[in-house]
Amino acid sequence: MADRKPIESWLTDMDGVLIHEGVPIPGADAFLKKLRESGKPFLVLTNNSIYTPRDLHARLRRMGLEVPLENIWTSALATAQFLDDQRPNGSAYVIGEAGLTTALHDIGYVLTDHEPDYVVLGETRTYSFEAMTKAVRLISGGARFICTNPDETGPSTEGPLPATGAVAALITKATGKQPYFAGKPNPLMMRTGLNVIGAHSESSAMIGDRMDTDVLAGMEAGMQTFLVLTGLTSPDQVENYPYRPSKVVDSIADLVDLV
Repeated sequence: MADRKPIESWLTDMDGVLIHEGVPIPGADAFLKKLRESGKPFLVLTNNSIYTPRDLHARLRRMGLEVPLENIWTSALATAQFLDDQRPNGSAYVIGEAGLTTALHDIGYVLTDHEPDYVVLGETRTYSFEAMTKAVRLISGGARFICTNPDETGPSTEGPLPATGAVAALITKATGKQPYFAGKPNPLMMRTGLNVIGAHSESSAMIGDRMDTDVLAGMEAGMQTFLVLTGLTSPDQVENYPYRPSKVVDSIADLVDLV
């Protein structure tokens, strides 16, 4: 087997890799600083579609982490890019927050509940039964079903919250229609992200804390993968999967010298 090319660009998940419950993980600042100084292309990714890149930039800055707007890639942006490629200037009924609605507005989509081309489901903290009912009726009437990501739960200080994947399952049960998920582990999110920064998979690496999303998506996109143990995956869980990351490390601090 041919040796891998040196890593010239980096993609990293945010929650569980750079921050944990609103607090920077030791080494995150040093890693980001070295990336910025190196001039190497990089992206900070998140499956969360609630926030715009501007929101996330400000949120990270408050924590002492500096990530330029152009280096933030969300499942909302990946979803918008996918829809723009598939059906430019289309229309959508959206269940989600500003991160998703802004991304769709920016590509010229009309947001409507009148015969939309798509129903687009994203993350929100206020899922409405009325909105879900409307989504079911529109999909049953012919609208195509798109979801930003398949995550079934999200974190909170009180414990897990139902997330996009769980609500998607409800809508699927009611309509018989499966959604297309644009976010991780779909390698589409990685490939569109790499295109944004002009990078190539054979010389790129993905850092994540989840085997079933970050590592899987990075591997299927053809990248080297690093699993950090500061998030949701414990060392003993790695062996439960039929695939492995390129390397398992304790935290992002262990990767600073690789930049």
